[in-house]
This record gives sequence, structure tokens and C-alpha cells, in this order.
Amino acid sequence: MSRLQVVSGKGGTGKTTVAAALALALATEGKRTLLVEVEGRQGIAQVFETEALPYEERKIAVAPGGGEVFALAIDAERALLDYLQMFYKLGSAGRALKKLGAIDFATTIAPGVRDVLLTGKACEAVRRREKHGGYTYDHVVMDAPPTGRITRFLNVNDEVAGLARIGPIHHQAQAVMRVLKSPETAVHLVTLLEEMPVQETADGIAELREAELPVGRVIVNMVRPHVLDEAAVRAAAGDHRDAIAASLAEAGISGGTKLVEPLVEQAAEHAQRVELERTQRAVLAGLGDLGVSTSELPFLGDGADIAGLYRLAKELRKQGVGA
Repeated sequence: MSRLQVVSGKGGTGKTTVAAALALALATEGKRTLLVEVEGRQGIAQVFETEALPYEERKIAVAPGGGEVFALAIDAERALLDYLQMFYKLGSAGRALKKLGAIDFATTIAPGVRDVLLTGKACEAVRRREKHGGYTYDHVVMDAPPTGRITRFLNVNDEVAGLARIGPIHHQAQAVMRVLKSPETAVHLVTLLEEMPVQETADGIAELREAELPVGRVIVNMVRPHVLDEAAVRAAAGDHRDAIAASLAEAGISGGTKLVEPLVEQAAEHAQRVELERTQRAVLAGLGDLGVSTSELPFLGDGADIAGLYRLAKELRKQGVGA
């Protein structure tokens, strides 16, 4: 079972919600999971309906079976201060550099270094052990950048190659890549049954494979149920207004003729969506030939509140996502 679970996806696919649900799913039966945010959006705090996360690990949820979910919003500037203290023992001198703006300058002018700091903090949590020798966290889940940037973000060794070929930054990048490219890691991609997210997912898998980064699962989010059978879907494509009006009248619905047009429009929209989803499922099925498994999560009509997160976590456990 991978200990570092990276969750990416095209914007709007609900990757932060899926990452939060995965953290809950992995924390069952007394396990401890750390949920990490690297984009500075405070998306995890919003999903768990809590106050903004500080730059420290904080318990935010209890999973079924007594497991615990901790969360951390990684800040590149604070991570760099930690790094300077760890390797150079700068202490107060590092804080003085922050006041002068040097820390912000360093993380802005060298985005490769910024990514090393962000991924490095997560990888440190993966490797961290307690005094008794066991791991501090059974799993670390990273709410990562979108699919279009995920390979470059994770491939930090290549990013810093032109900046530092020797020294602590270089060695830190190599240590991070040893974790990211190991069996300890799985990169999951979240998508919807829509053309653009599915295509971006397929492209993302190809890029991850080319960079030799471990692909986990494709998680299809917000899957809506099919409320019409195949015959009804076919009927929606034709003109059956008279038959619908007659059926409504037989059912004793007064003013049924006024309902015919809205019902036909909704049925047609549903039929169109069913056909679109069928096409995109065929594309995703092709990914199975590449050894990539697909899981589906239901659309939450009441929104992704806390109860919804636990429901999604249960679905992920049933489907073995993270294993």
C-alpha cells in the first residue's frame, strides 16, 4: 500500500474533496493520516468547514474505527526557513532574511526550489518516525496542483538540475525524488465524465509515465445516476409529446399538457448526457489497457459537506482506492 497518495485533477473536478475523502478512508481502523495542501488556497479548511490551517500539523477529523486525520497547509517561505535552519543553522538570521524580503525573493525567482520545498515537506512527513521506530503517519495524502502542472511539480529533480548540481539543494531534490518515484507513492488523477477533463487525464497519465512517476488510479468524480432506462432515453430523442400527455392524463395529473414540454426537454438533456458519459467511459476504459484502474464516486446532491465526505470515504474504502 502506497504511503504517499498524491491527488491531482483538472480544475473543477473536485480533487480537494476527493483528497479529503481519501485521507478519511485511509485513516480507518486506528490509522493516522496527514492531509497536505501545497497551493495556498485553504481548500482543505473549506472542505472540513474549519478555520484556516496554520503552518503546523493539526488534527481536523476522526475516521471510522478511531483513526485520525491531521492537516497541514505548507507555506513555501516557512518551509525555506525550516530548510535553512536544518542545513545551515541560521536560526534568527533566517528570520532576518524574511524581514528583508530575501525568502520571498528566493521562492519566487526560483520556482524549482519552491517545488522542492513543498514536495520535500510532504516527503519528510512520509519518512518521519517516532522514538519507538514506527512511522508518525501511516499515510500522507497530498492535495496537489492540477493535472496540467502535476508532472512538472513532482519532477523536482529535473527542475533544480540547472540551479544546483551539487550541495544541499541538489541532495534534497534527489532525496525527494527517491520517495516520489518509489512504490511508496501513487499519483491519482480526478476527472469528470466530460471530454476536456478526460482528455487532460489521459495526457497527464502519459506525462507521468514518461517522467517515470507512479500512476495510481483514475477517480471519476460526481457521477450522476441514470434515471431513465435505455428505452426512455431512445424515446426522448423522438417526438412523443402526445403519448406523454396521454400518460399524464391517465395518471390523473391535472394540467398535464403544461408539463409535457419541460419533461421532454429534461429527458432530451438527460439522453444527451448519458450519451456523452458513454463516450467518455469508453475513453477511460482504454486506459485500463495501460494498466490504470478506474473508480467512480457519486454526485452528492446535497453538496460535499462533512457527511458527504464520510460517504465518499466509505465508497473509496469499498473500491480499495489507496491500496
